Amino acid sequence: MSDIPPPPPGESGWSGPRLSVVVPTFREAQNIPLLVQGIRSVLEPAGWDYEIIIVDDNSADGTEQACRDLAAAGHPLRLIVRAQERGLSSAVIRGLREARGHLLACMDADLSHPPEALPAMLECLTGQGAEFVIGSRYVSGASTDEHWGLLRYLNSKAATLLARPFTRARDPMAGFFAMPRAVFERASGLNPIGYKIGLELIVKCDVRRLCEVPIHFSDRRFGQSKLGLREQLNYLRHLKRLADYKYGAFSELAQFCLVGATGTVVNLALLALFRRMALPFWLASGLAIWLSMTSNFYLNRRLTFSFSRRHSPWMPYLRFVASCSIGATINWGLAVGLVSGVGLFGRHEVLAQFLGIVAGTLFNFVLSRQWVFKRLRPRHHSSADEAGRSALSSAPSPSESETRP
Repeated sequence: MSDIPPPPPGESGWSGPRLSVVVPTFREAQNIPLLVQGIRSVLEPAGWDYEIIIVDDNSADGTEQACRDLAAAGHPLRLIVRAQERGLSSAVIRGLREARGHLLACMDADLSHPPEALPAMLECLTGQGAEFVIGSRYVSGASTDEHWGLLRYLNSKAATLLARPFTRARDPMAGFFAMPRAVFERASGLNPIGYKIGLELIVKCDVRRLCEVPIHFSDRRFGQSKLGLREQLNYLRHLKRLADYKYGAFSELAQFCLVGATGTVVNLALLALFRRMALPFWLASGLAIWLSMTSNFYLNRRLTFSFSRRHSPWMPYLRFVASCSIGATINWGLAVGLVSGVGLFGRHEVLAQFLGIVAGTLFNFVLSRQWVFKRLRPRHHSSADEAGRSALSSAPSPSESETRP
């Protein structure tokens, strides 16, 4: 008889399996049978009622046949093949939304995540009240394969450090995690980029009680890794999205100031270049200011206010030049006023200039956020239009197929 606690009060009539294990795949046909057997060997003896959901990005490598064979052999397995969409994170989200389990788990198909850790991870949810559990490489008792190189280790540690503003987890990059369905349903606006879906869920589900279980992380047995430079760049984009989500205007202000700092470097470098070209100072300075302002506009449009890239740049550019001109006037006016009118600043002109820069920057930021790169409100749609779109979005896609046992 199973010693697994029943679902929480109010969910005692749960009709689905206790656990759904979501496995995103792309060209992992050789690994899937081994993983499914491994999951079965640890969950069935413990009395767990479970299902496995394979979400495959149209691998065309024998994955569909392998899943049919496993389902025919009695494994509680479902296969979802996505013909149009691609990406590990979106595959995980699709699987979690299709899952019928009271508890949800996710693991990679490459055999790097040990199924033997699942019972301990599930105990954190059912016995300790955790909202999110990570199969972690970096807590006491954990280990990684001996073939892990120094560069790979440093890359992982750097990525973890960059995630520190969002969570204190030791291994937030892990793709091996579990949570109750109720926690997943708290998520709003899931839009991850790349491979780091666990970090997205920790932030968007507002996870407070997090547990990490030590695992031995192995190198993949078959197939090739999909992690490359592109995914590392996607991770940086993902962090920006999460910062904007969690910190809002403060995140945008930090990015705006960072762009402004690069503009200062551009300004001084161009001034030196133009002077070496024997341009008069008034012309060299003016060109340097204009080009650095243009650089700031480009970077703010690409990074700080990236949503504005969907619209024509010309009018926002003119507005940006105007707002910067006003901001520069505020900078100059405040600094001169403080130096001439306040004795303290007469003795500390640099401090007056600094305060002028702060005031001008804040003014530029507010004007950029509210006027230059203002978000356009979505068009109003009638309730009939909304109902029509909802019906379309809920209909099964002809480009996707599902195999059930």
